[in-house]
Amino acid sequence: MDRRVDVRETYDRIATHFSATREYAWPEVETFVADAPRGAVGLDVGCGNCRHAALLAERVERVVGVDASRGVLGTGRERARERGFSVSLLQADAAALPLATGVVDLAVYVATLHHLPGRESRVASLDELARVLAPGGRALVSVWSTTHDRFDAETGFDTTVAWTLPDGETVDRFYHIYDPAEFAADLEASALAVADRWLSSGNCYAVVEPGDRGVVVEGG
Repeated sequence: MDRRVDVRETYDRIATHFSATREYAWPEVETFVADAPRGAVGLDVGCGNCRHAALLAERVERVVGVDASRGVLGTGRERARERGFSVSLLQADAAALPLATGVVDLAVYVATLHHLPGRESRVASLDELARVLAPGGRALVSVWSTTHDRFDAETGFDTTVAWTLPDGETVDRFYHIYDPAEFAADLEASALAVADRWLSSGNCYAVVEPGDRGVVVEGG
């Protein structure tokens, strides 16, 4: 089976239980969004149950949420209805965003890039993020990294991580676990410019914007 199809079907299968365990926004995302200027359009790539789209809705006029899993999008739609915020949800591949060029002022791309199989598709996805960002727009990108306590590796690698459903059944999820230098290299290979990059809680983070290949000004 094509790995992208496998990832999508996996999240369709675990969507309800997965959403139930993802109640709160990440502090790093809260800080990024709170510090961002207000804008017209926000984008959550890999939006899941829209816990981060809800933050974007406080800063922009319109929020678009994109996810490959229809099941997960259903949980996001339900959350938006219950919590009273508006989001336009689209099922799509993160390497082929169904948005016009240069329309997004503020974006979050959290815990999703590492689910794309193959470096080519991951860099293509970063290029897509650069394409849809407006001049002056910014995005926060995060990936799981080898610095996490559960991994004993210095270089990036492909793996599967089991998700355990309430009945005890386990479902394997594909991940590419990044090492920090590899994450920096993929960002540099893309059409994004890097404004900042850092490590936190076993994840690599970067604040990025469209433009020429950037130079990290802080962190690293």
